[in-house]
Amino acid sequence: MESLYLLIPLSVLLVLGIGTLLAWSVMSGQFDDIEDEGQRILHDEAAGQGSVAQDKASTPPPARAAD
Repeated sequence: MESLYLLIPLSVLLVLGIGTLLAWSVMSGQFDDIEDEGQRILHDEAAGQGSVAQDKASTPPPARAAD
């Protein structure tokens, strides 16, 4: 019975902390436009690989310093 005096306030604090984090994430826009972000990741990866490969091919390797 004495353990409830510790566990109940701790559980209330835990619920309040989780609620605060959820409210902060909703208010800061973490859940806005979820589907478009998932699609953007897929499309950026395919488009970004070609340009990075071209940039690497066109730039010469750095010169090594003489010891």
